[in-house]
Amino acid sequence: MTSVLAQQDSSGTYTFSSRPRALQGRKKYRQEEQCTTTYYGNIMYDRRVVRGNTYAQHTLPLTAQPDPIEIQRQQEIQRRAVARRRAKAQLQTTTPLPLEGRIHTEVQTELYLEELSDRIEEVDVDTQTDAFLDKPPTPLFIPGKSGKDVATQIEDGELFDFDIEVKPMLEVLVGKTIEQALLEVLEEEELANLHALQRDFEEIRNAELAEVQRMEERERRYREEKKRRMLQQQEVLKKEKETSEKIAARAFAQNYLADLIPTVFSTLRDNGYFYDPVERDVENVFLPWLMGEVKKSIEKKILGRTMLDILLRDVAKTRNQLFRQMETQRTAKE
Repeated sequence: MTSVLAQQDSSGTYTFSSRPRALQGRKKYRQEEQCTTTYYGNIMYDRRVVRGNTYAQHTLPLTAQPDPIEIQRQQEIQRRAVARRRAKAQLQTTTPLPLEGRIHTEVQTELYLEELSDRIEEVDVDTQTDAFLDKPPTPLFIPGKSGKDVATQIEDGELFDFDIEVKPMLEVLVGKTIEQALLEVLEEEELANLHALQRDFEEIRNAELAEVQRMEERERRYREEKKRRMLQQQEVLKKEKETSEKIAARAFAQNYLADLIPTVFSTLRDNGYFYDPVERDVENVFLPWLMGEVKKSIEKKILGRTMLDILLRDVAKTRNQLFRQMETQRTAKE
């Protein structure tokens, strides 16, 4: 038997543990169940079903000892419940036990065979029962009589003569048939006239549509020709305007340029754009070269004078030093 131990640690968390147990040996195949009385109970009153919050249940710690009085009381309650269920089962009317070597089987004992479609068959079992009777056909529904039955005797020829009585009806049928035939012929003639009128109308409409298309095409050609003539006239006017503007601009340019050429030449001559090649060569080539040569000659003269001044200064300085030494020596001798 498995024992469940629930304990609560210091942090308030419940843990689950089960003591180890050995597995019970059981057979590989199940034996056929004999007809035994099955007891059914309500799980709402089963003490093994936990109700409510499992964390709020009061469980004994692992080291606590159960109360012997409480255990004895629970065993007494369980014994009474078993005795009560056994007495109740004995009072119930049940099917007697089968004979030795037989078992109970569910069979259908109704007079008519009905298909049981609610239950799915799992196994096939054969059994011998009474012969089934075919269900008789359902009788027709005949409503009950109401009122009183009255009878009378009618001899042949008392009600009507068929040849005499049927003549008006035959005349009406023949008249109606002929009238319907005439109406159908008139309808066919009217339909033929309508078809002829429709064909005439379609021919007239097609002719009018062709005439309308021809007039629209002519109007389109007139419109395109008018547009083309207007564009040509606009081009002619534009060319005439451009020609007149060109003529006016040419006349103005001729009047403006009549005195422009002499003025331009005189201005260019005054500004030096028209020059003598020899004079220009002397100014641009000879004079710069001459100035450069003169500058070089002057620089050489300046360099020679500078060197001469340096030499004279050194000589004078050397002689001055010699003279001072001689004066010093003379002074020292005296």
